Amino acid sequence: MTDLTTFLEVGGPLAALGGGAAYTRAKYPAVYWSAVGGPISTAPLLSSYGSIMGACGLTVAPSRPRVVAVKATTRREVRPVPPRRGLIRPTSTGLRVRLRLAPGQEPADVAASAERLRHAWGVHAVYVTTIKPGVVELRLVGYDILRRVRMPRKADSGFLKVPVALREDATPFVRDYRTVPHQLTLGATLSGKSMYLRHLIAGLAPQPVAVVGIDCKRGVELAPFAARLSALATDPDEAAELLPILVKEMEARYDLIKARQGIAPDTPDEEITSDIWGLPEAERPVPVVLFVDEVAELFLTATRKDEDRRDEMVTQLIRLAQLGRAAGIYLEVCGQRFGAELGKGATMLRAQLTGRVCHRVNDEASAKMALGDIAPEAVDAACAIAPELPGLAVAGDTSGGWSRIRTPYLSLGDAAEICRESAHLVPDLPALKPFRPDVPVRPVETPAPAVLPHPATD
Repeated sequence: MTDLTTFLEVGGPLAALGGGAAYTRAKYPAVYWSAVGGPISTAPLLSSYGSIMGACGLTVAPSRPRVVAVKATTRREVRPVPPRRGLIRPTSTGLRVRLRLAPGQEPADVAASAERLRHAWGVHAVYVTTIKPGVVELRLVGYDILRRVRMPRKADSGFLKVPVALREDATPFVRDYRTVPHQLTLGATLSGKSMYLRHLIAGLAPQPVAVVGIDCKRGVELAPFAARLSALATDPDEAAELLPILVKEMEARYDLIKARQGIAPDTPDEEITSDIWGLPEAERPVPVVLFVDEVAELFLTATRKDEDRRDEMVTQLIRLAQLGRAAGIYLEVCGQRFGAELGKGATMLRAQLTGRVCHRVNDEASAKMALGDIAPEAVDAACAIAPELPGLAVAGDTSGGWSRIRTPYLSLGDAAEICRESAHLVPDLPALKPFRPDVPVRPVETPAPAVLPHPATD
């Protein structure tokens, strides 16, 4: 009886503590990591760093002066040299530590051992980033941060920059139109592609840019943001009228740039420019971001007349993709399906779209079209996205780099409200006025009449 009482007195609190830790790990992983997971993973980093590096093949033979110095001062065994470790910096999602590589090592050696280091230190993932020659940073992620996305408070936002998703290494994925002017975004139904577009438009709404949309689903995808749109085409016929206007706008901007270049010989070199960003701010045209949703609808044809219209629209899209960057016109091409079988010009258009974001798709051909020219392993990662994880995608660019990202939830009402609050920022572009969508007037709620107290004589 005494043993049972002692067990209940001691085991009861321990069981409650263990249950609380398990609940916290499942519901609040960031809190669990900061309180329990972080200290547990830091211990092997401090105590057995050298042996772990040796087991992972990340040590090199010591230099001859080091061998002589060790033998002259001590009698201990001369061991291989691991990369020099910097300070361990804890974060809410993991740990960060910088390593100075030993002579003869390269960042690829550390990246190849990332999976071994993950198991040795008991973390969810290890990512390697090159800081400068000879120095790399290890990002240790303690748990699956893409399961429940929380964007960092400090994100690299700015003009034509939109923090739209979270990378798997706990850094924000920023859509920077100045760096990656055009992008192809693919995703099947309920894959999270619409949420991705919603974040982009909501992020651009408070900025001094013109937002133009082509939505061949009768406008159901982009119509809620009509208050912030400078132009909207809701079917291929309207798109065939809008695209030539954008091409003419691009040509007019090039004429402005050329007129600026034809200046006096004594003008300083810094005033000579080849794009709109070198123009004086008073003369600089406003940037234009064109969203093309359901791009496959622009390629589909039923008659000979439709084929001529298709060829013209595709040609204009390719021209905008090839020449629009210097004129401040950027493309965001989206769709559920994209392949060479869409018709003439599909692969040529894809080649001009530097950025690639591929959500869950229904066929491997679309994933290959988006990511096949970047990295084969990126295609495999896109095909492995589960349906129960909407918003998860593989993002990359034509430089060859890629990573998994996930977009946080943003309701359609909140995104539409941001656009309504920014409606006064719609720039004045006379050429696009005929395509300006009608903004429905929000009904004014009439307050209920106040109930006045009646005297007792009533």
